[in-house]
Amino acid sequence: MSARPPLRVIGRNAKCPVCGKPAEPAHRPFCSKRCADIDLGRWLKESYRVPSDERPSDSDDEKG
Repeated sequence: MSARPPLRVIGRNAKCPVCGKPAEPAHRPFCSKRCADIDLGRWLKESYRVPSDERPSDSDDEKG
């Protein structure tokens, strides 16, 4: 069996990605339910996007 390095706690001093306040364990990685809901709304409105050079096709199916 190979020796593994010990696990470490990541983000002990993590900040809320929405407002920058310290994250609360109950709402991790956010500081509150409000910030979690703001982030969810951004996902649902498709505010977060991955940049791409591809143009959208006429159909969702790949024609091969």
